[in-house]
Amino acid sequence: MAKHPINPDGETPSEVDPESYPESASIAPSSEAPATRVSRRSFLSQLGAAGLAATASPVLAATPAPAAPAPSSAIAEDAATEGAVALTLKVNGQSHALQVDPRTTLLDCLRENLDLPGTKKGCDHGQCGACTVHVNGRRVNSCLSFAVMHQSDEITTIEGIGQPDHLHPMQAAFIEHDGYQCGYCTSGQIMSAVAVLKENVGPTDDDVKQAMYGNICRCGAYSNIVAAVQQVRHSS
Repeated sequence: MAKHPINPDGETPSEVDPESYPESASIAPSSEAPATRVSRRSFLSQLGAAGLAATASPVLAATPAPAAPAPSSAIAEDAATEGAVALTLKVNGQSHALQVDPRTTLLDCLRENLDLPGTKKGCDHGQCGACTVHVNGRRVNSCLSFAVMHQSDEITTIEGIGQPDHLHPMQAAFIEHDGYQCGYCTSGQIMSAVAVLKENVGPTDDDVKQAMYGNICRCGAYSNIVAAVQQVRHSS
């Protein structure tokens, strides 16, 4: 066995003199505690938090601040639509002077401008009949007609047919025969049924069905509707 250069008896000293062996000082164990290890879970958690912090600021910055309420004068100016035309409509025997956008349908004019919500907006494409009104005694789909086209016409809505204290016979018949369920299509059904009384329609139930084919009842109360129409036709 090789002799230790300092201790020829072969005993290794318990401590190494750094001055005698300077290279041993570099490999001596450090007295400082090792750095804390980062686990995979904590690394992913920190990575996710950093991602949220990076994306939150742009999102918050893009959120518009709530606008301050407009003064009443500004609202009044906005109400006067640019390009509006003067129009007088005679509805249910009363004349109404209006300023409307020329693109306004008769349906929207009745509901929004004249506050007559009995005429319903269903499909808004002339396919369901919920918006049926009478113009000069004939039934029309008000969603397919511009209000400005009816300057001198006589327009009748469901409100002009009858009121709760004075029902039209057709309205009373619909109540008697349960000619409705949800009631949304009922005003259009009644307006068409009243028009049928003045039209050249055959006497059978099938004739009535054919005459009312433009009015859709999504609840399926057709048999009751036909019974109501036939009762009024036979009594008159």
